[in-house]
Amino acid sequence: MRQLPLPFAEAPSYLQDDFCAAPCNALARSWLEKPEAWTNGRMVLWGEPGCGKSFLLHLWAKAAGAIIYRGSGLRGLAALPSAAIAVDDSDMVPEEAALLHLLNAAAEAGHPVLLTAQTPPACQEHQLPDLASRLRASLAVEISPPDDSMLSLLLFRLASARQLVVNPQLSQFLLTRLPRTPAAVAEAVARLDHANLAAGGKITRALAAEILADLIGP
Repeated sequence: MRQLPLPFAEAPSYLQDDFCAAPCNALARSWLEKPEAWTNGRMVLWGEPGCGKSFLLHLWAKAAGAIIYRGSGLRGLAALPSAAIAVDDSDMVPEEAALLHLLNAAAEAGHPVLLTAQTPPACQEHQLPDLASRLRASLAVEISPPDDSMLSLLLFRLASARQLVVNPQLSQFLLTRLPRTPAAVAEAVARLDHANLAAGGKITRALAAEILADLIGP
């Protein structure tokens, strides 16, 4: 019987064992272990979408007992922090005053603050000069673009999490054709999984080329 994939939201687990440690995120992992050395008690972890910023933020927040805020939902004046703070997607806040308030309150209370963003503070545009200056006066650490081994490991981990079998030939095809970004690999695995459920059979190279045509190009 043909199975129909249902559009359920996929909530990441953020488990330590599921994180792909690699040279591209080694510097970030090193700095996360010593928040006492962060410039002005703040660190901005930046990199391209899907590089693992949010994953590392959640792991750090769990270990530090930090309060997590979603940047896109940060509005108004939040309650004064009673612990460390983690702000995911800090470059997407709809109200800059809310983020500035959090940074000021955390600094006054002596709590460390971890933020994630797609670009470093020096390249971000802000309407509030005080917010811009505080972010630029923070430690900024990049998660570098992944190498071949990292992309291969990521493909394997994402496929295994969905119990999706990707044979070596198909894996090589994907890794040589897809854009060299974690986000592209994650999108490809999600599409392959849905196609596999719908077709009720294994994913062939021809099927992969068809459903990923807009990603891999001609």
